[in-house]
Amino acid sequence: MQNGMHTDTERCVRAVQSKDARFDGWFFTAVTTTRIYCRPSCPAVPPKPQNMTFYPSAAACQQAGFRACKRCRPDTSPGSPEWNHRADLVARAMRLIGDGVVDRDGVPGLAVRLGYSTRQIERQLLAELGAGPLALARAQRAQTARLLIETTPLPMAEVAFAAGFSSIRTFNDTVREVFALSPSELRARLPRNRAGAAEGTPGMPGVLNLRLPFRAPLNPDNLFGHLAATAVPGVEEWREGAYRRTLRLPYGHGIAGLTPMPDHIACRLTLSDLRDLAVAISRCRRLLDLDADPVAVDDQLRTDPLLAPLVDKAPGRRVPRTVDEAEFAVRAVLGQQVSTGAARTHAARLVTAHGDPVADPHGGLTHLFPSPEALAALDPESLAMPRTRRATFTTLVGQLADGTLHLGVENDWEEARSRLLALPGFGPWTADVIAMRALGDPDAFLPTDLGIRRAAQELGLPSTPAALTARAAAWRPWRAYAVQYLWATGSHPINFLPAPAGTPHTSDATNPAPRAPRTRRTSRIKDAQ
Repeated sequence: MQNGMHTDTERCVRAVQSKDARFDGWFFTAVTTTRIYCRPSCPAVPPKPQNMTFYPSAAACQQAGFRACKRCRPDTSPGSPEWNHRADLVARAMRLIGDGVVDRDGVPGLAVRLGYSTRQIERQLLAELGAGPLALARAQRAQTARLLIETTPLPMAEVAFAAGFSSIRTFNDTVREVFALSPSELRARLPRNRAGAAEGTPGMPGVLNLRLPFRAPLNPDNLFGHLAATAVPGVEEWREGAYRRTLRLPYGHGIAGLTPMPDHIACRLTLSDLRDLAVAISRCRRLLDLDADPVAVDDQLRTDPLLAPLVDKAPGRRVPRTVDEAEFAVRAVLGQQVSTGAARTHAARLVTAHGDPVADPHGGLTHLFPSPEALAALDPESLAMPRTRRATFTTLVGQLADGTLHLGVENDWEEARSRLLALPGFGPWTADVIAMRALGDPDAFLPTDLGIRRAAQELGLPSTPAALTARAAAWRPWRAYAVQYLWATGSHPINFLPAPAGTPHTSDATNPAPRAPRTRRTSRIKDAQ
């Protein structure tokens, strides 16, 4: 699979005729005779090849006058993996559009975040996706509107506002154009308890139960195990088979509960402002790496005979990421040079003292993680840290707060690495773990990590950083996924899905690598020097 796949007509036809779900989100099939567009795995009888036209995005289909199929619901396909493993302008723009920047700040705001002119952004998006930023954002609004129409009892005027439409008329026209049904018809079409449809919780405004699709296979062990084992008390918890955490969102705050299921992730969102719905979904998908293409990743890693048994044993590992890049960077610094228990204590104290309190009637979450601005206002002397690490912490939060350093979905990964490495106390391990888990670089690699070196030695791979890096060149551009397979050879709790229990569970581990406390301390001292 590769960029521009929609131009390979023969390959697309084969995917449609075989109803191959692996290609959902990579391209969309528009049927010229019915004026309907579908996902490749649509259960309907495939159209004749001469009646198929292929587009790279749902927005392009809509702009060409096609409406969404009512059977396969192409608007609910997993996102294209392209936007997660590329760092070019188009990929960065798509990540920002998914995060709602165009709806909040318009195309000029998108251009400012990317550092390009609006004309250049529009030209490149049109060339690759067949639609400009406004059309892409409109397609996302339509998807959000459909979700709210079908999953909540909200009046249509509130649905329109929450989905980001500027007027009821625009909302009505867009829904009719995209789905060939009025909003009222769309709501009446499906029973509220239909299998596969989510339901709002009666009497509890802002609570939604959703299904997040993914490309199979998905191994939940290291994904949810990592998040549960590194949970910061008050901000995250594992409760009744779900990873739960608080979210700082553009219009308010939220709480996400994510439960692994065989064919989807069950997502329970509690939002203080429903305008944050699309952003909350986008961040949850990014946290769990749900738009990845596990078949492409695993096929590449299997070419190494020493990695192949690990992949075959538990295929579909994802990279556990974050919902807040700045938060993760702060937590990475808090974990330097200390035991896991001490790192957890530092984070919990900061959360309790400086995080914004939230109410959680369904669990034990209490705060949002403190913002960089709140942390930058702290008296450095109040931080119970060694002087060098205190300098690292204050420099990081100061630059995050004043905008000197920005960590976000639009980052150029190499540029962000360089800026991080220029900070005092930041070495390659810290910069690369932030690139991997916060910035989403699928090729980030940790050759100096002692857990990785230990796993490499046990497998017969080179164990010195230079030699291991040379061997890992064959794993590119998926070295971050190789890290997950190598870490999984250990017995650390991050590698295992927590046992079902009716009581909350939070591990003592807050550091993101499977190493014994002394090993962690040793490796992080290198970064703090």
